[in-house]
Amino acid sequence: MPTVLVTGANRGIGLEFVRQYAQDGWHVIACCRNPNAATKLQCLNSQFPQHLRVYALNMIDHVQIEQLSETLSTETIDLLINNAGVYSPEHGDAFGATDYAAWLYVFQVNSMAPLKMAEAFIQQIARSEFKTIVTITSKMGSIADNRGGGSYIYRASKAAVNIVMKSLSIDLDAQQINAVLLHPGWVKTDMGGASALISVEQSVTGMRHIIRNLTLKDSGKFYAFDGQTVPW
Repeated sequence: MPTVLVTGANRGIGLEFVRQYAQDGWHVIACCRNPNAATKLQCLNSQFPQHLRVYALNMIDHVQIEQLSETLSTETIDLLINNAGVYSPEHGDAFGATDYAAWLYVFQVNSMAPLKMAEAFIQQIARSEFKTIVTITSKMGSIADNRGGGSYIYRASKAAVNIVMKSLSIDLDAQQINAVLLHPGWVKTDMGGASALISVEQSVTGMRHIIRNLTLKDSGKFYAFDGQTVPW
């Protein structure tokens, strides 16, 4: 069976990716900052011991990312899902009151870490059959879709990762590695809140359908969970 590596696997969308792929018999490498505190992830680990491995990974610690790649140096990774992400602070993301220190941290997690993951695990991905890198982004990073203003930090971090992955798709074309951006929708998670429109099951099921049908012609594209193309 193929292997998927999921970051931010302890809750929400990441946890649901882990659950669905493990349930379907994939080998799943689940990463999060503190596995010991990830109760739901540990329950999945007990439920699918043959398919799931859990590793500690702080997305802003590049040395730890490189060390994990070394630990997994003999693995074949068909699918890397850059899911880990943070929202901007509750206060400090409005005009005239920007928390610039928080902005740097959000950029480190949302914009820089996905590229570092691709760089660190490129050999494991290149030797696989599926050869796919998926980064979970947001329509809030779409310049064309921005009608509400505000959210400078979060919007900027997602616009940044969009262009990073677009460039990556071009740079990895010769190796026939697919790099695609996915908008999960407004999902009922800790980040999305209770007023969100769809469940994590709906979101992940939709994104997995897209992933399952990707070809190299899709590399560098930006899709919503329902298959719609998102404008840049």
